[in-house]
Amino acid sequence: MHVKKRKNILKTTKGYRHGRKKLIKLARVAALKAGRYAYRDRKVKKRDFRRLWQIKINAAVRAFEMSYSQFIDKLIKKNIELDRKILADLAEHNPAIFAKIVETIK
Repeated sequence: MHVKKRKNILKTTKGYRHGRKKLIKLARVAALKAGRYAYRDRKVKKRDFRRLWQIKINAAVRAFEMSYSQFIDKLIKKNIELDRKILADLAEHNPAIFAKIVETIK
């Protein structure tokens, strides 16, 4: 049991640098911290992507002399249910389609 626990810890820290991959005390701390960061960052990732989508939409909408908040407000009022991920993708990769969306809103 004791050896199995140690092996599992070392297995999780495989690929880490220096003593954190082979010394039990350092490996245990490294594994705990890695788990904590992974848990936290699964939540942070959602925030980061939403922020990125907002920036992309805002940049695309500025060409049509509109702000991000005005654009989103008009989308909601017209009952166009496209989420920010799709809008950001359209703004980046299909500007013609995005332009049509903006024109329907105006």
